[in-house]
Amino acid sequence: MATRAALCWRHVAVVVAALLAAAGVTADPGKVGICHGRVGSNLPPPAAAAALLRQNGITKARLFLPDPAVLPAFAAAGIDLMIGVPNENLTFLSAAGPNGALQWLQSSVLAHVPAERVRYLAVGNEVLYNNQFYAPHLVPAMKNLHSALVTLGLDGKIKVSSAHASSVLASSYPPSAGAFDAASITVLRPMLQFLADTGSPFMVNTYPFISYVNDPVNVQLGYALFAAGAPAVSDGALVYTNLFDATVDALVAALEKEGFGAMPVAVTETGWPTAGHPAATPQNAAAYNAKIVERAARGAGTPRRPGVPVEVFLFDLYDEDGKPGAEFERHFGIFRADGSKAYDINFA
Repeated sequence: MATRAALCWRHVAVVVAALLAAAGVTADPGKVGICHGRVGSNLPPPAAAAALLRQNGITKARLFLPDPAVLPAFAAAGIDLMIGVPNENLTFLSAAGPNGALQWLQSSVLAHVPAERVRYLAVGNEVLYNNQFYAPHLVPAMKNLHSALVTLGLDGKIKVSSAHASSVLASSYPPSAGAFDAASITVLRPMLQFLADTGSPFMVNTYPFISYVNDPVNVQLGYALFAAGAPAVSDGALVYTNLFDATVDALVAALEKEGFGAMPVAVTETGWPTAGHPAATPQNAAAYNAKIVERAARGAGTPRRPGVPVEVFLFDLYDEDGKPGAEFERHFGIFRADGSKAYDINFA
């Protein structure tokens, strides 16, 4: 039997959906999105999560898999979605051809969410970082899903890409020296051509916090945090005052070296934890994430691409107590399970 709270949240979702339909509200590309990971034991129901996003003016979310319990709730709340295609599905989608990909897309995604709510399919997550078994299947799976979208007449609305770890770069300092890892280039080159042909962005997950934790001698905390007065990095005529810009521009430089200098870049995960490390505090998380929000709101570019906004998804909606790894991995939540903010941040 549904609990009173669950029924209440369902009612909220229905009301929100009706208001959005009447107002014709769509996601603003200039605003940040938020990732909603679900590796936790105390997460609120999907309708509550979706309503929380809307209450805070957030109209975009990244989901890491097409969970049939989550997709309808987020669609009903008017949230535009980046939907992850799990790594373990890549072998099937690669071998199944366009028809098999079409059947998967219809049964796993479009059966649970209307196409107009889907903006991206993020095929695989950090495959070239820690899932090399799936690497040969990545681009064929992407192409088959795109062919399925063409069949449905949705290829202009839904873009297909893949989210990479920032370690896809073998070199990133200075940013102009950015270059892709040679071990991944045989997968990346056909992928880059596919992205260019379909008008899709290159997706990257980047965490200045983790860069600082891994190399505190060479990465200053203030530089990772957008802190005023942090020592700047000069790269020819360009000056970098923060690691986020430097990482994005290193990726841009790598794209230029491969002949794809005009390709847009989307940051599909970034954030700062609140616990689990001396630098993981609510104050630092507030400072970092607030700067990401502010930059997105004014369409800030980077030194190498001034005036070219970078689409960004903050990680994470809630803490995820089931995540493996270092303690800080479980403390990226911007909101608590009761809907209150973990620290002061404004998304308006």
